[in-house]
Amino acid sequence: MASEDVVGKSTGDSAVTTIVNLAEEAKLAREGVKAPGHAILSICKSLVAGGVAGGVSRTAVAPLERLKILLQVQNPHSIQYNGTIQGLKYIWKSEGFRGLFRGNGTNCARIVPNSAVKFFSYEQASSGILWLYRRQSGNEDAQITPVLRLGAGACAGIIAMSATYPMDMVRGRITVQTEKSPYQYRGMFNALGTVYREEGFRALYKGWLPSVIGVIPYVGLNFAVYESLKDWLVKSKPYGLVEDSELSVVTRLACGAVAGTIGQTVAYPLDVIRRRMQMVGWKDAASVVTGEGRSKAPLEYAGMIDAFRKTVHHEGFGALYKGLVPNSVKVVPSIAIAFVTYEVVKDILGVEMRISD
Repeated sequence: MASEDVVGKSTGDSAVTTIVNLAEEAKLAREGVKAPGHAILSICKSLVAGGVAGGVSRTAVAPLERLKILLQVQNPHSIQYNGTIQGLKYIWKSEGFRGLFRGNGTNCARIVPNSAVKFFSYEQASSGILWLYRRQSGNEDAQITPVLRLGAGACAGIIAMSATYPMDMVRGRITVQTEKSPYQYRGMFNALGTVYREEGFRALYKGWLPSVIGVIPYVGLNFAVYESLKDWLVKSKPYGLVEDSELSVVTRLACGAVAGTIGQTVAYPLDVIRRRMQMVGWKDAASVVTGEGRSKAPLEYAGMIDAFRKTVHHEGFGALYKGLVPNSVKVVPSIAIAFVTYEVVKDILGVEMRISD
């Protein structure tokens, strides 16, 4: 993820070039890492910190996450969930406490490796981009800019999302199924196998394109805004929020909240389309998706553009923001907790991987 102060100066090339990529080599050289073993240990610790951050943050807001997805994909002719408070009450009444966390196990199984790869990839991408930027500009003291952070964040998000997308696809379906669903997936692996057998391998990547496009503003802005806010606070030290160039946990929490709010608002319509595309071709789809009685009908989209067109045509522009309220309530603490947890866990583990600011 992000880093704070410059930890070390350039000490030249080292023997780690045989086991790490260009970005990692550049960072290790700058930080003065002396042995490959130390590099591997630091990488593992960084991955663990990212995984813990993702798991803790998503579990904390699981009920709101499920409600958001239900609002995004529910049949407009058969409304069951009509707002945040009503929706949560309805889930509690119809499915009980466990219903609030339906799909959370699959989400955690997906988000832990996703977050780990995302945070770790961001550190590597930032290091590599800064190294290339310094070479191109000829200024060895050049610092990473918000634009470069945006690129690093987008790259990290695309890599992580693509690596775990099939898990996210089936997670969406498990999340919307209820006790009344005609067919019950018995877990993540059962869902992956069932989708593969009945719909083919490509079905596991339904909605992938809007996901990739959405990663750029969502993840990119999250990281860029968070890092830029930290830099500004450290340099300007407004209202006594910074002491000895260190930000408090509360201040970092606020930075994460602002970053998350901006990122999710810009990318939200793409998230709605992604979820709807994931439901296409599900022959035993949950009734919340297909509707009931005379309103029952299969979802059919020829692609991302067709999904946008049909959604706006049949339901209006506001349909692209269905579920935005619970998502806004959810995403602020979720992103904030993820960022802060990551840095706290890194400190506990003694991770010495820092990107020059």
